[in-house]
Amino acid sequence: QVQLVESGGGLVQPGGSLRLSCAGSGIVLSINTVGWYRQAPGKQRELVAAITRGDSTNYADSVKGRFTISRDNAKNTVYLQMNSLKPEDTAVYYCKTVTFTSYYWGQGTQVTVSS
Repeated sequence: QVQLVESGGGLVQPGGSLRLSCAGSGIVLSINTVGWYRQAPGKQRELVAAITRGDSTNYADSVKGRFTISRDNAKNTVYLQMNSLKPEDTAVYYCKTVTFTSYYWGQGTQVTVSS
């Protein structure tokens, strides 16, 4: 059974940092593309960052220079380091992995940026 479990969300002040983790079980994340998405209240879910099996990365324009996606293959985990957080980064953050035949979502972790 494939599971993705996100963690690391919370409440942070503007300008602060958080690191989100997406831990996989039942699937090897290193051989698949993994993306971080977010969904704010009343808005559509959007792609924030992604990392391919070849470790190529891409980012939404709104987070370039502030967020970094990376992976630790030994821990079967993908991270999203978020720096210089802004109130508009407030959302539920989800990770998703795509295989040749299917895709899987985690349950999400809440990030709230507020003073």
